[in-house]
Amino acid sequence: MTFRVLTAELAHETNTFSRRVTDAQSFKDHYVLLGDDAIGARGDANTELAGFADAGREYGWQMDHVLSAAAGPSGKVARAAFEWLCDPIVAAAEHGTFDGILLGLHGAMVLDFCEDGDGEILRRIRASVGAETPIAITLDPHGNVGQRMCSLADIIVSFRTYPHVDMRETGRRTGAILQRTMAGEIRPYTVRVSRPMLEETNGGRTDVGPMIPRLNAAKDYERYADVFAVSINAGFASTDVADVGPTVLVTGQGDPDPHVAFAETLADDIWARRHETLNDYLTVEAAAAVAVGHDPRNGPLVIADYADNPGAGGYGDSTALLGALLEAGVNNACFGPMVDGAAAQALHKVKIGEKAPISLGGKTDAAFGGGPLILEGELVSISDGHYVGDGPILGGLHRSYGPSAVLRVDGIEILIVTIAKQMLDLQQFKSFGVEPERKSVIALKSMQHFRAAFEPIAGRVIVCDSGALCTLHYERLPYRNVPRPIFPLDQDTDWPDRSPV
Repeated sequence: MTFRVLTAELAHETNTFSRRVTDAQSFKDHYVLLGDDAIGARGDANTELAGFADAGREYGWQMDHVLSAAAGPSGKVARAAFEWLCDPIVAAAEHGTFDGILLGLHGAMVLDFCEDGDGEILRRIRASVGAETPIAITLDPHGNVGQRMCSLADIIVSFRTYPHVDMRETGRRTGAILQRTMAGEIRPYTVRVSRPMLEETNGGRTDVGPMIPRLNAAKDYERYADVFAVSINAGFASTDVADVGPTVLVTGQGDPDPHVAFAETLADDIWARRHETLNDYLTVEAAAAVAVGHDPRNGPLVIADYADNPGAGGYGDSTALLGALLEAGVNNACFGPMVDGAAAQALHKVKIGEKAPISLGGKTDAAFGGGPLILEGELVSISDGHYVGDGPILGGLHRSYGPSAVLRVDGIEILIVTIAKQMLDLQQFKSFGVEPERKSVIALKSMQHFRAAFEPIAGRVIVCDSGALCTLHYERLPYRNVPRPIFPLDQDTDWPDRSPV
């Protein structure tokens, strides 16, 4: 039997503390691809859609893909942008006859009219297709997964890696579960367990630390006949919503009690190890001091500014780390990205090789990461900002920083861009003439994801907190909607008993 499957990707990780509203242009700046164009651009890369297509080929589906769209992490998604992207998916579901629906979502989308954007997508689709059509979704493990999503989707499967390098595999796995469901072999549902935390203490890092044995336990439990997927979600602390924090999901069938009991064991471990941090977050001054003393013979020093990570909704224009590196006299270094469209545009009017004065960065909110730096440097290059990734995360995918420039100030080459993107791939430097492998110091704005491409060339990696919007000092952020008490805002938070899932 040939099954007809509706597919779509619509993802946003919302930082509700950001001043930058996520509108239609925000999605266009990242990508909005329809139907065959989406399959052409993403169908053979490390994406959920590629995994969906793999499953479709294996099982002989008639796959109708509506769209693939995402915006860089930023503030709440405006209603108009949401309706523009969600309506075609709902219309396709309503007017077609599908045996199943397969969606690539994120799990931490917040709308300007609804806390649970992903749940709202599912609510609208479910209202169109009824209760019997199976819906399967993939999630980023930084989703804040509430009970609503679990009630509306039959199958939920999250990535297992951070840095995220298993998107295609996750899409394929999810498609296999959907196939069995459409064939009537299984009847899956998803149970959820959570703990009163803003996030798993290490953000769900999977290269080292306690997530490794947790994931091994999850895979062991998936060997049982009635268990199809275990998802361990770290949560996303920069989203001020009621359903915030880490969750353990089990997609299975039959008696839910053993599934809940197993999920509780993993959630208990997340709670019990809430004080065990893997990273040592330096001040920018301390990071600069390390940079001055670094011996590059075994590879460059990589300094990651976690707090100004555009991949978590940071503005990307914090100047604190760059200022500290310049003050310390760091040489043979590169820094990027510095998100400042006005500075990039101004440099496009300068001739290559000329000196130019510039007011750089710090223009969005100086309270988070410092105000503008008044600098003079030599213009190295200008660009439209286009690049194609070649690393584990972005390999083969086309992206753009918008109008961009490289300015050399003292011993540091600064990549100045218009569109905020976190540093994930060596090509995000190399495409603009910056050779990170040849530098003594690489300073970049990213959390964890940078490791996939940059750790192989690094002699040493350190991380810092510049005090920007994604600071790990959560007490600086004006939380109003998260349930209290909650860790780490309330250090004495207790967990005396288990609440209902």
